[in-house]
Amino acid sequence: MENTNTAAVCRKKPTLLDIRNIAQMGILAAIAFVLASLEIPVWFAPGFYRIDLSELPVMIGAFAMGPLAGVVIEFLKNVLYFFLHGSSTAGIGEIANFIAGCCLVVPAALFYNWKKTKKRALIGMCVGIVLMAIAGWLQNAYILLPLYASVFHIPLDSLIAMGTKVNASVTDLPTFVLLIVVPFNLLKGAVVSALTLLLYKRVSPILHGKLC
Repeated sequence: MENTNTAAVCRKKPTLLDIRNIAQMGILAAIAFVLASLEIPVWFAPGFYRIDLSELPVMIGAFAMGPLAGVVIEFLKNVLYFFLHGSSTAGIGEIANFIAGCCLVVPAALFYNWKKTKKRALIGMCVGIVLMAIAGWLQNAYILLPLYASVFHIPLDSLIAMGTKVNASVTDLPTFVLLIVVPFNLLKGAVVSALTLLLYKRVSPILHGKLC
């Protein structure tokens, strides 16, 4: 017969500010920070666009502890990156990364936590990927690319020319964003989502403390 006290502990659902959850969010943010430093170039974009998998631990944490936990992990990751790695954009790039990451992770976690099935997770991930692509499009068109050009004293036309070298259809800022930035974010979101589907069920028992 199952011990009543043990069963009660196993069934107890911790709050976000539970010590275990706080520790897990910190660990996942640290892993995300490390992954943010491991960047992979892509063939269809200039060299300053590199994919990282830092949203993977963020999404896993959001699935396990809820969308708000995902926001906290994403925030901590960018704070760590800003202070330990440094920023060439006075923090603007980190803010943009936070917004884009939340656009991917929060919808996915909301759908999954509403009804924890693979179908719900897939729907949420698809919504998140689209929202991240839209956020990336707006941020790059109106903030990041102009800021990058200003900080590094590079004419915006020169940045566009870098895009033209990898894709002849890129002729101005709108086509740069449409043909390079949007596919970049779609690819990143798809890779992170696929890896989450592969890994989440393997690590969720640890995050949920289901050892009893």
